[in-house]
Formats: sequence, C-alpha cells, structure tokens
Amino acid sequence: MSVRKETRRNPTTGEVWEKFREDVVVSMPDGSTTRVRKDAPVQTKRDAERFEQELRRSILNGTFEKESVIVVPTLAVFEKEFISNYAEANNKKSEVETKKGVIKNHLIPAFGTKRLDQIGAREIEGFKSVKLRQGKSAKTVNNMLTILRKMLSVAQEWGTIPFVPKVKWLRVPPNKFDFLTFEEADRLIAAADGQWRAMITLALKTGMRQGELLALAWDDIDLVAGRLVVSRNLAYGEITTPKNGKKREIPLGDDVLASLKRHRHLRGDIVFCKDDGGMLTKGETKHPLWRACKRAGLRRVGWHVLRHTFASHLVMRKAPIKAVQELMGHSTVMMTERYAHLSPDVRKDAVRLLDHVNTASMSQVAVAK
Repeated sequence: MSVRKETRRNPTTGEVWEKFREDVVVSMPDGSTTRVRKDAPVQTKRDAERFEQELRRSILNGTFEKESVIVVPTLAVFEKEFISNYAEANNKKSEVETKKGVIKNHLIPAFGTKRLDQIGAREIEGFKSVKLRQGKSAKTVNNMLTILRKMLSVAQEWGTIPFVPKVKWLRVPPNKFDFLTFEEADRLIAAADGQWRAMITLALKTGMRQGELLALAWDDIDLVAGRLVVSRNLAYGEITTPKNGKKREIPLGDDVLASLKRHRHLRGDIVFCKDDGGMLTKGETKHPLWRACKRAGLRRVGWHVLRHTFASHLVMRKAPIKAVQELMGHSTVMMTERYAHLSPDVRKDAVRLLDHVNTASMSQVAVAK
C-alpha cells in the first residue's frame, strides 16, 4: 500500500501522535521510475488518499520538489553499488567472488535491464523455470535466488524500493555424497608418496577442508600434545578465516602424528608447500591426489571426498553427531545430520528404547491410580 498510518513518539516528552505516510512509486513516460516518500499533511485516510493522487500528478507533470524523488535503478546499475558498498564490506573475498559470478552470468542476463521494483514474484518464477530447463539443479537455482533476494533486501533497507517480493524456494533433495570405505582409505594412503601421503592422511583423519590444509602452518600444530588448531583458510589465493569464521581444535591420532613427524621440514612455516616453501594452489594438489587414486586402484576423487570420508567413518564408528559437528566445523548440526544414516545402529537403538517399557514405570502408574 502507498498510504499507511504510522505511530510516532516524541523521545523527549513521550507524546504520541499518528501520521499518514505516503510511499508513492510512479512510472514515468520515459520508462524510468520515480519514488517519493512523504508525510501527508492530513488527518484522515480519505484525505491521505486524495493527497496521494495529487502527489502522483505533481510527479508526472514535474512540479514536485526534486529533492524528495527517489530514482529506482536497474539491477545492472545497482549491482556495482551492491558489490562495493555491501558485499565487499560484509563478506569474505570468496563470497564476494561468488556473488559477482552469479550476478554476471545469471542475474544480469535475466534481470539486468529491469528496474528493481519491476522484479516481482512472476519474474522470479519465470527465472526459476528457465534455469531448471537449462539443467541447473534445484540447489543451484536456490543459491542464485538467495543472492537476488539479498540484493533486493539491501535495496529495501537503503530505501530504494518499498518492498521485497516473496521468493518460493525449490525443494532440494538430500545431498548425495561420496566417501571411501575404511579399506579404500588405507589403500589411498599407502599409494601416496612424499608430502602427499601426509596431506592425504591429515585430510582423512581430521576432515579439514582443502583450503584449510593449504593454509596450515607448523605453529598451528602441537606434535607433543597431539592436536592442531584450524584458524586459517586459503580461498582465491588469499588467507582468510575458516568457512564459518570460527577456529576449531582437532585432536590428532597416532597415525596422523607419525605422518606429520616424518613430514617435518625446514622449508618454511607452511606445512604443505612447494620446494621453495611457497604456498601451493588448489590446482597443484589435484593431480597428486588423482595419481594416488590410480595407484590404489580407486575411482578418481577430490579432496572434499576425503572430508566426507572422515565424517562418515566417525559416524560409522558410533561417534556422537555433536562431536562430529564440532570436528568438521559445521555451523549447524543440520549440516552434520546428513551422515547420521550411516550409523548402523542408530534406528535399532532408537526403537529399543521402547522395549521393556520400564516395568517399574508401569507399576508406578498403577499405584498412582
């Protein structure tokens, strides 16, 4: 609605009064949009509606004061302000790059020439249909919609548009993930050589992300106490904090400690590095892992599969989900629960809770009656 009643309070005297507030969006003859927000100098809703009509006419004929006019930009124009004034101030570099990519490759081709106030529920539904026909997964489309909605939400917060259209998210099936069996994991470690054996062992036994492995420094590891602290992550060639912004401590088992002690070098502070001590890139770690897979007679897997393997093995060994969450560095336990089905006894143990429904409890009920 363009007319609404607002209740206000004088912070000094405590006096309360009501005013009608106009929020008018007008499509101009040249195709642009003008938005005006103004207190109505009237006391009734009917008068406020009349004032709204007068406001619209004055905007159209150019007699309204220019300083109260808000011009609604197109999405392509707003993108630059959104990235520089919002994303770069509030997101990590990796998140900013992701937003830039989605906006450039998907949102601008679909909505770039539209004013932000022209992007409504119908346009969003059409975008979803197009992307699904292009073969994009529901999760991928939802990720695109998340960025679009954030842009519109920021525009609303900044007073550029009056409201954000409702977004209906696509249903996403449970994520399928690959992981190695216990025997496959042992074969992979045995097939690796040099520092790659230590790196693969650490990935399989700690669940660290690839970027966290590449940013790991010797100062983060206590070989005497048998633990390490994950405090850094490599993303887009830049050292930043771990994915959820929090440090986490991981105890190290005997296999990992032995592997790290054999790998200990004096080339620099970084644990897994080039011959000159320089930091490796993610691309440089891909082929050594694939070579180890080939030697072990395994399918080709990526580093994230080793992370999945760590979590899967813990759950299969009956580790509590909460403990797995903390070791993985997941921000919510829901992210960890996708591994819960791997526990061989989880459903059986749950049903057994109903066995022998505490004869003592039944007796207490009988006595109470």
